Amino acid sequence: MIARPVLGGLLAASLAAAATAGDDTVRLGVLFGFTGPIESLAADFGEAADVAIAEINAAGGILGGREIVAVRADTTCADTGAATAAAERLVSGRRVHAILGAGCSGASSAVVAGVLAPRGVLAISPASTSPALSTIEDRGLFFRTAPSDARQGEILADLTMARGIGSVAVTYTNNDYGSGLAQAFRDAFEARGGTVTLVATHEDGRGDYSAEVGALAASGAEALLVVGYVDQGGIGIVQAALDTGAFDRFILPDGMLHQTLLDRFGDALDGSFGTTPGGASDAIAAYDALAAEAGATGTGPFRAETYDATALIALSMEAAGSTDNAAMAAVLTGLANAPGIPIGPGQLGRALELVAEGTDIDYEGATGVEFDAAGDAMGSFRRLEIIGGTLADIGGS
Repeated sequence: MIARPVLGGLLAASLAAAATAGDDTVRLGVLFGFTGPIESLAADFGEAADVAIAEINAAGGILGGREIVAVRADTTCADTGAATAAAERLVSGRRVHAILGAGCSGASSAVVAGVLAPRGVLAISPASTSPALSTIEDRGLFFRTAPSDARQGEILADLTMARGIGSVAVTYTNNDYGSGLAQAFRDAFEARGGTVTLVATHEDGRGDYSAEVGALAASGAEALLVVGYVDQGGIGIVQAALDTGAFDRFILPDGMLHQTLLDRFGDALDGSFGTTPGGASDAIAAYDALAAEAGATGTGPFRAETYDATALIALSMEAAGSTDNAAMAAVLTGLANAPGIPIGPGQLGRALELVAEGTDIDYEGATGVEFDAAGDAMGSFRRLEIIGGTLADIGGS
C-alpha cells in the first residue's frame, strides 16, 4: 500500500507544471463557468480538481509516470455558444485527452451535443444535475458524479412538508438546470399534498428583481423556492424579498448554498433550508482533511464530486492502458461500482497501483460513487439549514 502523500505545496507544483506541459503529459480539460453566475462555485470546483491531480502526480502519475496537467476553459455557464467554443478550443486547439465538466447543465448539454459526442471525447461532469442529461445522445461517453435533480426535487419536497409548509412559490433561472429542478420539486411537492402557488422564471444579470418578487409574494405562498445562482439572479431574488419583506423563509438548492450567500445576509436567512449533493460521512470528512492539507479553502457544493470525477478519469486511463476515450468509458462503471477493494479519498496512489496490477477496485471516493446504466451517479444529498447565519447539517440520504 502506498502511503498518502503530503500535498501541501504539491498542489502548487502541479499547477506550475501546466505551463510547461509537453507531449509526455496527460492533458485534462477543466471546463467550468469560471466567470458568470456560478463563478464562486466554479473556483471551488477547479481547486478540488487540482487537489486530485496533485495527489495523483505525487504518487507517480499514470500510464508509466506521465503527469496530469489541468487545461482550463471558461463556459461562462450561461452562454451555450461560449461553452461550445471553449470545448472546441480544448479538443482541437489544446488536444486534451478527456474533459472534466461542464458544470452548468445547459453548458453540458451544448458541449456534449456539439463537440464531445461527435468527436468521441469522454467527459465527467461533477455538477450538471438536469434530469434531461440522463437521456442525452452521448455515445456512452458522458458521465456524472453529481446526481440528477429528479431526486433532489423529491428531497426538497420532503423537507418542506416536514416543516409544516403547505404552500410554496417557485422562481427558477431560465435554463436547463432551473427548469428541471423546478419541475421536479413541483411534481414531488404536489404529489405529497402541497400547493405550488406560482412558478415563474427569472433572468440572470438584472439589477432589480422587485417586480418578480412582488408577483411571487402576491401568490400567497408561505415560502419561496429559489432555483438560481448565488452570483447572479438567485441572490438578487433573495435580496429583493428581504428588502420588501415579501418572504423571510427560503428553500435553497445547491446553486444557492455557498458562503457568498451567508456573507451577504447572515442570520437574516435563519430558518431557511435546502440541499446539496453529498453525504455527511466519514468519506466527506476525509476529503475535507485532504483538501485542507493541500491548502484548498473552498466550502461550496460539488467540491467532493469534482475530486471524484477527476480521480475516475485518471483511473480509467490507467485501467484502459491508454487515453483512448472509448476504452476509458468501457471501464469506468467497473471501477466505480462494487465489487472490488474500496477506495476512498487520499488513496489514489493505492488505487492506481491496484489497477495497474489488474486488481478490481470499488472507487467509492468522497461521495460514494455508483454509476447507473445512464452513467449517472446514484448519489446522496445533504440536508442543510441556516442557523445563526451558518449552514448546519441536519442529515443526509
